[in-house]
Amino acid sequence: MHDLNFFRSNLDAIAARLATRGMTLDTAGFRELDARRRAALTETETLRAQRNSESQEIAKLKKAGGDTGQQQAKVRGIGERIAALDEQVKAVDEEFQALMKGIPNVPHESVPVGGGAEDNVEVHRIGEPPQFSFEPKAHWDLGPELGILDFERAAKVTGARFAVYWGLGARLERALINFMLDVHTREHGYTEVLPPFLVNSASLYGTGQLPKFAADLFKCENSDFWLAPTAEVPVTNLYRDETLDADKLPISLCAYTPCFRSEAGAYGKDVRGIIRQHQFQKVELVKFTLPDQSHAELEKLTSDAEDILRRLGIAFRRVLLCTGDTGFSSAKTYDLEAWLPGQNAYREISSCSNFEAFQARRAGIRAKSAKGKPEFAHTLNGSGLAVGRTWVAIVENFQQADGSVVVPEALRPYLNAERITPQAKLT
Repeated sequence: MHDLNFFRSNLDAIAARLATRGMTLDTAGFRELDARRRAALTETETLRAQRNSESQEIAKLKKAGGDTGQQQAKVRGIGERIAALDEQVKAVDEEFQALMKGIPNVPHESVPVGGGAEDNVEVHRIGEPPQFSFEPKAHWDLGPELGILDFERAAKVTGARFAVYWGLGARLERALINFMLDVHTREHGYTEVLPPFLVNSASLYGTGQLPKFAADLFKCENSDFWLAPTAEVPVTNLYRDETLDADKLPISLCAYTPCFRSEAGAYGKDVRGIIRQHQFQKVELVKFTLPDQSHAELEKLTSDAEDILRRLGIAFRRVLLCTGDTGFSSAKTYDLEAWLPGQNAYREISSCSNFEAFQARRAGIRAKSAKGKPEFAHTLNGSGLAVGRTWVAIVENFQQADGSVVVPEALRPYLNAERITPQAKLT
């Protein structure tokens, strides 16, 4: 959500910046609707003041024993006009709020202008992709061959785009979750949170998923519960409608949750393997900061996510998303892309964003020092990391000619194994 006064005062400049992300803002329509809304509000306030004044005159006339019939008729007429205007204001305000809710965040000035992923800017590359003396396999072949990944039984139990992990495959997923949480809490300064996995509509509105992206979510029937698409939603909304102590910011939180997405907008993409699933696990990093801290904290948060990849020995690159590829609520986003040998490409494994005040304004999250005035906080989040995609990166990058997978040293204490070899099948 935008600061309305700032939005009005800078409408043309904002419209020009929004155009770089593919949105055409009807400035004339906005001004006309805003003017109608403000005119109706002004007239309503004027009439209410007039009614109060007339009511006081009636009281005086009654006290003096005078005839109040004419004044009472006038007050009734004013009341009827106010009632009609209230309905008009309600209708116009709903239209106006719907318009404002559909306007994405304004990209930060440091975000490059571009139409899509092809215009994103690579910031740096860390590590070298491994060289193999054999043709590396993709995880969707290697996992089933090792007996650690099962798509057929998942499809039987639930449907397409789900997976069952067996044996060391399941333990590798759990090891990654624990490893990520331990690094972020013990070394990067985050406080671990275990939030609910179901969220309400107000929470999804606060972080920007509703109303625009309802089709990408799973809703529980006959309730106001939705399956959380990411821990960003419950963790950010922990402070909804609260005023934080500015002197204690930034607040850094991390959380493991399963995530659920319908992937309605990704039909036909990544249909093989576990790159794009309806259910997946993720460790999320969330920050609440003062406005002048947020972009420095974005750099730190992104570096914290990178540190997991460094410790695992996975080659990756950082990419700054252009305006046309930046998400609805974000002002600036970095993607981290891990090298996947089985696909001979870098693929997204983390997305780290600064939302500035966009989410905080929707969710009512403010910050105030003892001497200052309340102001909207800035919110940030990023995957630290997407667990399933990290699982894929390990299996594909550390595969061996004999079909086994070497476990990165950082994970061995968690997995209690140095190598994943074909698992004995239960059936």
